[in-house]
Amino acid sequence: MEPTHAERIAAERVAAATRLASLEQQLVDLRALRSGESDDDEHDPDGVPLSEEWSRLEGLRESAVRTLAELDAAAAAAARGEVPTCVRCGAPIPAGRLAARPHARTCVECAA
Repeated sequence: MEPTHAERIAAERVAAATRLASLEQQLVDLRALRSGESDDDEHDPDGVPLSEEWSRLEGLRESAVRTLAELDAAAAAAARGEVPTCVRCGAPIPAGRLAARPHARTCVECAA
């Protein structure tokens, strides 16, 4: 049986929360690593500078936080029985798009 829209949202939320927890742990680990080393890691020939890794992880963390907020909004709308509609053109968002991205806020045409 095909999962419902609400079930897809819930599954995506679990995955997004897991990603966020992992990213936050990686940031904690990076802070611990950085506290034990010099702040000047830009010339390390063996790896990516800590500042670059920090920036990358923080960007991914911010994206995960936004995704969770979008999923929460989609879950609340689904609980109210709202049909997902495009925020740009007002057309219903096709089922295929919602299957791929349960928290989609735009139709395929407007997303392009």
